[in-house]
Amino acid sequence: MIRTNLSTRPFYNERGVHAWLLLVALIVAAATAFNVSRVVRYSRSDTQLAMQASRDEARAGDLRQQAARLRATVDPKQVEYASTEARQANDLIDRRTFSWTELFNRFESTLPDDVRLAAVRPKVDRKNGTVLTINVFAKTVEDISKFMENMEATGAFVKTESKEEQFDDQQTLWTATLETTYVPASAKPDTAGGAAKP
Repeated sequence: MIRTNLSTRPFYNERGVHAWLLLVALIVAAATAFNVSRVVRYSRSDTQLAMQASRDEARAGDLRQQAARLRATVDPKQVEYASTEARQANDLIDRRTFSWTELFNRFESTLPDDVRLAAVRPKVDRKNGTVLTINVFAKTVEDISKFMENMEATGAFVKTESKEEQFDDQQTLWTATLETTYVPASAKPDTAGGAAKP
């Protein structure tokens, strides 16, 4: 067995090691450059966001001061007057959209033969809608009850009740004062389309 080195110079694989070391160094340098660029970018972004936040806070403070100044200049009496005027305008609009023709068509289809209308007074109530006070003449109390049942059956009249029933001065006819909440067809939602009828 030969134990001596026959080469004049031993061979080491230095090029491979140097190539690997260079590759590792390039990877570390690239990662470091990437991290540094990210730190610089985020630092700039953080600075810009901080400046924007301080500007927004200053703007919010200015707006709060302006709102306080505007609230101080508002006269509560003028606000109350304007709201009263708006309510009156809404009442006028509600009255304008009230259809007497539709109402009397309803009465025509619900009145029994022996019942006569004497007076109809609508009143627009914000809570209940249109409340009707109806004065009628009838031969019997049953005729008045039938009229009330017919009204309720249409669905256009709800909470119909008799406030007063008595004989007239000649003791020949019953007079009754009825009160009901009127829901016209124009105020009901359209079951097909979900919108109000025109």
